Amino acid sequence: MYVQELEPVADSLGLSALVAALPLVIVLVLLGGVRMKAHLAGLTGLLAAVAVAWLAYGMPLDQTLSSAAQGALFGLFPILWIVVNALWVYRMTVRTRHFDILRRSFGRLSDDPRIQALVVAFCFGALLEALAGFGAPVAICSVMLVALGFEPVRAAVVALVANTAPVAFGAMGTPVVTLAQVTGLPLDDVASVVGRQTPLLALVVPLVLVGLVDGRRGLRETWVPAVVCGVAFAVAQFAASNYVSAQLADIGAALAGAGALVAVPHARVPANEAVRASVLTGARSEDLDEVDPPREVVRAYSPYALIVLIFSVAQIPVVKDWLAKATQTYDWPFLNVANPDGEPVSGNVFTWPIVSTGGTLVLLAGVGAAVVLGVHARVAVKEWAATVHELRFAILTVTSVLALAYVMNLSGQAATIGYFVAAAGAGLAFLSPVLGWFGVAVSGSDTSANALFGALQVTAARESGLSPELLAAANSSGGVLGKMISPQNLTIACAAVGLAGREGDLLRRVLPWSLGLLLVMCLIVVGQSSPVLGWMLP
Repeated sequence: MYVQELEPVADSLGLSALVAALPLVIVLVLLGGVRMKAHLAGLTGLLAAVAVAWLAYGMPLDQTLSSAAQGALFGLFPILWIVVNALWVYRMTVRTRHFDILRRSFGRLSDDPRIQALVVAFCFGALLEALAGFGAPVAICSVMLVALGFEPVRAAVVALVANTAPVAFGAMGTPVVTLAQVTGLPLDDVASVVGRQTPLLALVVPLVLVGLVDGRRGLRETWVPAVVCGVAFAVAQFAASNYVSAQLADIGAALAGAGALVAVPHARVPANEAVRASVLTGARSEDLDEVDPPREVVRAYSPYALIVLIFSVAQIPVVKDWLAKATQTYDWPFLNVANPDGEPVSGNVFTWPIVSTGGTLVLLAGVGAAVVLGVHARVAVKEWAATVHELRFAILTVTSVLALAYVMNLSGQAATIGYFVAAAGAGLAFLSPVLGWFGVAVSGSDTSANALFGALQVTAARESGLSPELLAAANSSGGVLGKMISPQNLTIACAAVGLAGREGDLLRRVLPWSLGLLLVMCLIVVGQSSPVLGWMLP
């Protein structure tokens, strides 16, 4: 049995924390400073984590490598299993041109560019984040806004800022699923706290978007639909994450936000020509005038309806219990780890939810979508393989980062850093979202930031007397605000709208909003850690 030590380096917590942080520092420097590709930075950080665990912490090499293998496997299943199948559904809608029908359907909801920004960037972007994530919403929504006549820089900025509130529950809940796994906290507990933080962002972001599109005039004239959209989105995200399913949080929120916009008469009033002339300075795509048969519009929406239906059915207690019976539990080979108190850690056992996991449910929805969209089985399989190929570097990145996280967690490195950080005391509640924000800013992924810092946040919380669920959730909720300034997202946005090389211009436009909203999130977490907002927690 390997027993974790907190002070293996010269019996000093400070020196041990410094050594333990080396893998994280290496990854962050390679990503943010050297601009190394994420999968190479992840692999380099993994090698560093293995070296520190083996040489500094004395973890036997076979157990170190075994913990890395378990992390990589978790990265593949269920994390990437969800992402691949969700993106596969999206690719089939593109293949059959039903995505274009969906785009035109959203574009017809209003001719007011301020409302279009809410529909496309905020609501539809959230739907794309729910299914695909990993930069897809920014790229697709930027292109759609340009097609509607938005000037490229404005389209990219709006898409980047809109991609905040849904990120924590993106890719069918991948970030919170990862957070629950690496921290050992129940998924429902983590998701419920995140669902009491990010909805508060959803109340603000629509107002920010109409302000970005049309300044003070936009706020003055369209604040009502912006508030209604934000409230509907926030309520649905809170309800789904707390009482239904974390995987459905963004889908429900996106549909509720769009539905609320349609229901507001003010949103359907034709835009003033002066507004359109000052905002829409680009060329409008002619294909927006194409009329789609109602039957095809229904088919375009069907994949998302199938996902909602299947996930909803899976939450029925009888069905949920039946699906859970397929879950397999294994003693992980070559791994026998105890915490500093001598108690076995949960990592010694590996749980494999074969059928009940989100990826399998999305796969079932994808099969149904292929039938409804008329995709031949051979073509559907080809699209699935193409999806894996498209995500090959993301797959390598996620598996290496999770392998790194598992090595750090099981060797005791994360615990050492957590105990050291706990010295911040009450200030930890304010700094917790900042750590998540920084992690996403350099990695471009809330999933990766949760894998890197989730266990650290929980250890620090327990040592400082704060709620582990609160700080774990704060890592993810703060992280979503780093998404808009991450180099990967900035590059994706620039490439999508033909602004290659102008990442710096976009960064200067979105950085103040990223920092301002981060400050709001820090204050929310501080309030939730005290009696002021403590009543908000479950």
